[in-house]
This record gives sequence, C-alpha cells and structure tokens, in this order.
Amino acid sequence: MIQKNVNTHEYVGYQKPVDLKRLYFIASNLAQHKSASGTKVLDVGCGNGNISMFLGSLGFEVLGIDVSEKAINKAKQLNNLPNVKFKAVSAEELSLLDTKYDAIICSEVLEHLVTPEDTLSAISKILKKDGLLFVTVPNGKGPREVLVTKPVQKLQRSNGMALKGLVRLKNLLGYDGKTVQSDADDLGHVQFFSKADLCELAERTGFSVQRFEHADFLADVFPFSFLFRRFMTLQKMDCKIADKIPHALTSGFQSMWMKSN
Repeated sequence: MIQKNVNTHEYVGYQKPVDLKRLYFIASNLAQHKSASGTKVLDVGCGNGNISMFLGSLGFEVLGIDVSEKAINKAKQLNNLPNVKFKAVSAEELSLLDTKYDAIICSEVLEHLVTPEDTLSAISKILKKDGLLFVTVPNGKGPREVLVTKPVQKLQRSNGMALKGLVRLKNLLGYDGKTVQSDADDLGHVQFFSKADLCELAERTGFSVQRFEHADFLADVFPFSFLFRRFMTLQKMDCKIADKIPHALTSGFQSMWMKSN
C-alpha cells in the first residue's frame, strides 16, 4: 500500500489534495496488483509527467507519452529517473507501439478526445491480458463541469465582451489558467461522462470497471474555489465529503479497469 504521507514533491508538482488523491488511487491500486520490478507502465496523455515520475520513483518502468511537444519537453526537463522515459506520441500512433504493457494510465485524458473509443481500442491491443487500465475523468454532469467548464467553454466559443470580462476578473482574483498537470495549449473538454457513460464505454471497448471512486466535490467550483484555494484543510475535507455523496454530485471519477473475459 502506498503511504499517503510519502514525500512526493521531489517528483511531482502536485500539492492540491484532489491531485494527490488521484495519484495515490493509481499508485496504491497498481502496487497491490503488480510488483514494481519488471513491470512496464504506459502513461497515455502524461502531460508534464507527474504521475509517470512518481510511479518511476516507486521502481516501475514507465513510458510517458503525450501529443503536446510542449508538455513532453517540460516532463523531460523535470525528470531525473533512468527508468522513466518521455516521448511525443499522438493517440492515433498508440497502435504502432510494439511493447505490451502491464498497466496503462489514462488520467484526465478521455474528456479531451473526439473519439475516445479509438484510443481505448488501441490501448486494449498493447495491454497485457491481465493488465490494468486506470481511467480518471471529470464527472460530465457534476458541479465543476456544469457550473464552470461548460459555461466558460461557451464563452470562449463566442469570444465576446463577456469572455474578456471573465478573463479580467480571473486575473484580479489570481487565477492564471495554468495547471501543473500539463503545459499543453489546448485543454478543452469535448466529452462529458456520467458514471453510466463511463461504464458503458468500458464495456463497449472490451473492458470491465473493477474499482470506482470519487475525486472531489466543490473545491474547484467558483466561487467556492476562491475560498478553498486558500485553505488546504478545506480541500482535504472536500475530498472526504466526495467519498460520502452520490456519484452524480461528485466533480470527478477515478476507476480501475481490466479486460473483459
């Protein structure tokens, strides 16, 4: 079991409890099923390499891939682990990889893909029969996507005065739009998954969901976020509240999949 008080700052930029919760979900479940020695892990859409480097620090052999050259360059600059490599690879090129992996990470990725089925089908081909697939996504019908992501993306499409006003307000309140997850320029969401949608997608692409947990509740929902970002204790409490509420109310999902028999 991965201890939650482990020192992660040497390898990852995560500080927010929800990011660490996602990291520990992946690392703990992976360690329960696979020993680090000789285990090959592929981190699809690795961004700046936070998850890849943490798993590498535990002894796993990791390849992190991302379509963004900018994010991959950042990951390479941060990485000092010989068992972790990074490469710019698009989702369409996944099927060209000639290695079979014991585990594949797909964290905060599927919501950005126009055809996630194609990516999951490619993942299935390079995942070993007893391999693990970790999928984390925002809840497409949860408070963050409904109250923040969708309205903001609508304003971005209109590109009018309302958007300019929003940008000014965010700047005044200290929101710079940057994320430790990825330096990629385009982080827009095109898919919005409910729990039922995610489970149906897994079944349709030859997987079954073995474990399913919640991420957070309101910590990243404005105007609550303005208060939560100032107090780490409130963010930790928000993550614990998410574990107790119905899945439809949480802002994100964490899941572990396996190939269906």
